[in-house]
This record gives sequence, structure tokens and C-alpha cells, in this order.
Amino acid sequence: MKDTFDLLLNTDFPAIKRAQLQTLQVNLGYLCNQQCLHCHVDASPRRSEIMTAETVTDVLNFLKQQNIKTLDLTGGAPEMNPDFCSLVERARDMGVHVIDRCNLTILLAPGYENMAAFLAKNQVEVIASMPCYLEENVDAQRGKGVFNESIEGLKLLNRYGYGVDEKLQLNLVYNPQGINLPPSQEALESNYKIELQQRFNIVFNHLYTITNMPIKRFGSTLLSKGLFNDYMQLLKSSYDKNNLSGLMCKTTLSVDWLGFTYDCDFNQMLGLSAGLADDNTVKSKRHINDLLQTELDGEPIAIMDHCYGYTAGSGSSCGGALSDN
Repeated sequence: MKDTFDLLLNTDFPAIKRAQLQTLQVNLGYLCNQQCLHCHVDASPRRSEIMTAETVTDVLNFLKQQNIKTLDLTGGAPEMNPDFCSLVERARDMGVHVIDRCNLTILLAPGYENMAAFLAKNQVEVIASMPCYLEENVDAQRGKGVFNESIEGLKLLNRYGYGVDEKLQLNLVYNPQGINLPPSQEALESNYKIELQQRFNIVFNHLYTITNMPIKRFGSTLLSKGLFNDYMQLLKSSYDKNNLSGLMCKTTLSVDWLGFTYDCDFNQMLGLSAGLADDNTVKSKRHINDLLQTELDGEPIAIMDHCYGYTAGSGSSCGGALSDN
């Protein structure tokens, strides 16, 4: 796989600093039952990296010590971690709101038939990848047959009350194809709701549009097709400084499967540890156990050229667009 790291290293992206920590986003491992073209994690069924029970306990201790109210679980397929259910239950017992970034097809996989019921029982917010409401586009990104399985996964969640009961939030994620920015989130959400309701009787709460970042599998694809420079030019020419105030890295700390910390999920994939040293270089790796007593508010955030993906057009975060330009 071709690496874009060196091409992103030198940047003129503006310096940014952390605000009060609100969300802990935890990658439970890179193992996944899918292998998607746009995946910045390079997850697949062949990956073996999985967070251990010991590190899961470290995560819970950090949540309690730092009084964090939202736990955002990602992967791979986070549900494939053997301690997923235990982590969810223990976090919920602490009064923490839990988000599961679900690929939908895992809900139908052997051994996970009860996962939808478990998520509903624990009132876990589901953020589900659904890059289009058209079969050909979804299968092109995520593999043949994934669209139909995703539809069945959404129907299953609806049967348990997701998208209907206000306590069971079901939000979908759209990723564009090729070297394109996402369209208007508001308009696209309306189209999704009409199409999925009329064609499949599926309901959901919100649609989040997320810009593809030029790293890992997507970055390698750009390089292979000779499109990397064009895509970076698109991101930079679409820069909107008004999106800086809403950047998720200001209030979110990302944790990898080993327990090391980063300013965002994408920096995690690039190996950029959370924060900057006094000489403005990236700090050495810091484990969550090293940050139990640390006040992160005001710390500088590690940046590279991929950060333009957050501010281009309507902006992008794990919670969708930052504006509706």
C-alpha cells in the first residue's frame, strides 16, 4: 500500500488548541467483517489487532477519572472485540452515553445475531455507515452484496425501536465516491429519508456527511490513480475558516487499541500522538494511564495537511458537517 504520510507532513494549516474534553473515541481493533475502499483504518477480516480486557479497564478508569460523558466506539467492527458488551454495560452503569459506529452487516453475521437487541437494551446510539441509498454505489465502495445486508441491518434496528424511540438514536453516515466533497448534508438527509422510507420502510434520525481523508487505503488509492494532488487542491481551495471553531479534535480524545492517545481518529492512523511538545514537534506516545490527572484544555493539537479535509466546504467531523454552505 502506498503511503501519503510524507506528502502531508509539511502544512500551513492554522494552529489549533484543545477545549474541555467531552468525548473519548476508542478504537477497539482493526478486525472487521468488511473491507471498504474508503476505509482510513485499513480494517479487514485479516487484521488481528484487538484491544485487550486490561486496556478496556484502563478506558473505563479514564472515563471515570476525567468525568467524560460520551464514549464513542469504533474499529474495524467494534462489536467484534470480545469485551465490547462488557465495556458498553460498564460504561452505561457509570451514566456514560455510548455510541457504536456500526457497519450494519455485522448485525447479521454468525455469532452476532443478538447484537441489535443488546444495543437497544443498553440504549446505545448507533451511527451506521450507509454511503448511499443506491445499491450499485454502496457495493462499489464496500463490496458486492453489502447494500442488501445493510438494508436488512437497518430493518432489524427499526424493529427494536431505533429511529422510532427517541432514546434509540439511529444516525447514518455518507461518504462520497472519488475526489468529491460531500453535498449539502441537509438536502442529502432529506433524500435519504424519502428513498429509504418509500423503498424499504426504513426510518432513521439524522444523516452525517463525512469527507474522505487522503490517508491509508483511500490515500493509497488516490496515489495509484494519480489523483492525490488534485484531491489536496480541492480540499485546500474549499477551505472555510469558519469551520475551525467546530473541529471535533478540540473536545475529543482518540484512543487506539493499545491505549495510546491521539487528537483524532485520523491522526491515530498516521501515528501522530496527542499534543505538541514545547518545540512544536509531535510528542512521544502517551497512554491514557499517563493522562489520568492531566488537564488537556489549552493543549496544542498535532496537525498535518489532511486537516484541510475537516474544514473544506461544509466541514467534516465524526458528527457530520460543521455548517451547511
